[in-house]
Amino acid sequence: MTQPVSPPRDSTDKVPQARPPAWRGLPARADVRTLSLLGVLAALIIVGGITKPDEFLDTRNLQLVLTQASVVGVVTVGMTFVIISGGIDLSVGAIVALASVWATTVATQEYGFAGILFTAVIVGVGCGLVNGVLIAYGAMVPFIATLAMLASARGLALQITDGKTQIVTVPSVLDLGERDAYILGIPPLVLVFAVVTVIGWLVLNRTTFGRRTVAVGGNPEAARLAGIDVRRQRLYLYLLSGLCCGIAAFLLIVLSGSGQNTNGNLYELDAIAAAIIGGTLLTGGRGTITGSVLGVLIFFTITNIFALNNLQSDVQQIAKGAIIVAAVLVQRRTASTT
Repeated sequence: MTQPVSPPRDSTDKVPQARPPAWRGLPARADVRTLSLLGVLAALIIVGGITKPDEFLDTRNLQLVLTQASVVGVVTVGMTFVIISGGIDLSVGAIVALASVWATTVATQEYGFAGILFTAVIVGVGCGLVNGVLIAYGAMVPFIATLAMLASARGLALQITDGKTQIVTVPSVLDLGERDAYILGIPPLVLVFAVVTVIGWLVLNRTTFGRRTVAVGGNPEAARLAGIDVRRQRLYLYLLSGLCCGIAAFLLIVLSGSGQNTNGNLYELDAIAAAIIGGTLLTGGRGTITGSVLGVLIFFTITNIFALNNLQSDVQQIAKGAIIVAAVLVQRRTASTT
């Protein structure tokens, strides 16, 4: 018995096409966000140039803005990694304070430049280690663990200094803040910030560590099933945040020539806000180093414009708060449409 033969398929028949994966649109969206941030930064520069052309566009003022942004910028790079992983670090400002005062004690300064740098970095990494262990292996909520570190580090910094300013007397450290140390007109602190930014970008976008960070932030359980040690990854991320705090503490020592228990005040808010403005999701799973760095530059440009126009600090804080709210609203709208 012959089987019925089906008629040949017409070449004009529509064949259902597979829907492209959602991740293919991420680079385009990232480019749009980056261009938008660049547009905002350019607009701010124009505003500064119009309101205070002689002062804002002065080379020394621009160098000052970049130098001040460098300290918070280094902290923001570490914070971006933590937030992408779905965590948070409220202790970065306190860690910077503790590292800066520990590195500027009389005993530490006896070891010179290397002793100050080594101490600042080790204290930062040590605090990051404590945060990482409590969160990754102690199953503590990041908010609570880092809040406890904030209080403890601030208290220890106050105890070390007894409320006094510790003056740096090591010439090789102080010389880095002088104009004679500038390379092609660029302050050394800005160069360090640039190096940290480039390394952070490469690690996030070109290494397995970066892919694991995004995976842990996007879906920790799926990351675990894929063979990623989620707890160890989170430990590494808080170590990275602590390392960035240690580097920032050294930069702050060079910038101020001293160590104080009040150093790093509100750095955690500035770093989180810069990361959010740059497109990093507080829920984790998405973020860019480039966007975070642009967020830092936007914040410090606004602060500089306000200062040059003699606007009070409370107005600056209100403006920052409004920018943060606007950035979060934009994030929610973008997330609902994707």
